[in-house]
Amino acid sequence: MIDRPGVDERLLAAEVAAAWSVDVADLVFMPVGLDGHAWAYRVETSDGRRYFLKLRRGDFTRAAVLLPGFLRTRGLRQVVAPIDLPDGGASRGFGNFRLLLYPFHDGGSLWGRGLTDRQWIEYGEFLGRLHGVTPSADLAAVLPAETYRSSAGERLRSLGGQAAASEALGGFWDRYGAALHRLAETVDDLASRVPHARHVICHADIHPGNLIADGDGPLHVVDWDAPILAPRERDLMFIFSRDFGDHPINAHRAELFRRGYGPLEPDQTMLSYYRGERHLDDVAVSLRSILSPEASPESRANDLHWLTRIAETVADPGYAP
Repeated sequence: MIDRPGVDERLLAAEVAAAWSVDVADLVFMPVGLDGHAWAYRVETSDGRRYFLKLRRGDFTRAAVLLPGFLRTRGLRQVVAPIDLPDGGASRGFGNFRLLLYPFHDGGSLWGRGLTDRQWIEYGEFLGRLHGVTPSADLAAVLPAETYRSSAGERLRSLGGQAAASEALGGFWDRYGAALHRLAETVDDLASRVPHARHVICHADIHPGNLIADGDGPLHVVDWDAPILAPRERDLMFIFSRDFGDHPINAHRAELFRRGYGPLEPDQTMLSYYRGERHLDDVAVSLRSILSPEASPESRANDLHWLTRIAETVADPGYAP
């Protein structure tokens, strides 16, 4: 989110210092991510260390808190896991918010600059290993399982009238509303036709924006907020749909990814469902954010940029999820 969360940042810094026993010298807001309920800060300490602080309105899911640490114990070193509190656990309350503190990794996300050849292989290796991990009984009990019953179409339909009548979105809706309604119908149809498949642990948002690396260095995988037990196509959609990142997969990158992951032929119906459902969900989230009376002009402009980018893709005559 590019809008700040509206908290007293001096009190927030004091809470982080007390909870994790660190001497906070500075707290720097980071306008990243599209989740309307989560915000990020860089924490700088007096001895030069840096951390990444995630602030969420409401609770983190149990799976989001427990899974990253579990995966690191299974040898998945790329996973960025929250730092435990000295008195146990990882999540800390702060008014109506919850806090998680992570190690800070240099280099930034790979959305804009893309992956090197070596990193494409590592990307495949990581996902292959992730999809091969068997969850513990405790984790299996808290990880949600795929149902193919998305609420995105219903949310889009419920917001359409408001969008059409609003000053900020009226022109957008006139141009793209019909195509977005067709997408909702397509996603409903695909959901009825997806084949049954074995469920594995999926990150569920593993696009290049959630991969961090310094140059050609090792990958760090962040944003484990919504893991799920689902077919592996839930994650593979981000690799094979070409919608995520400024340097999407091509034949050469696909060969490198498979070199790391191993032989695979993703189910095309399932990939189509997940691609269409993600577009639909992103549209519904952006519409709600733009229509919020609390959104700043800058936030609305940012959301409208991404919303229009998706809508142009969906409205293209050649589009097929």
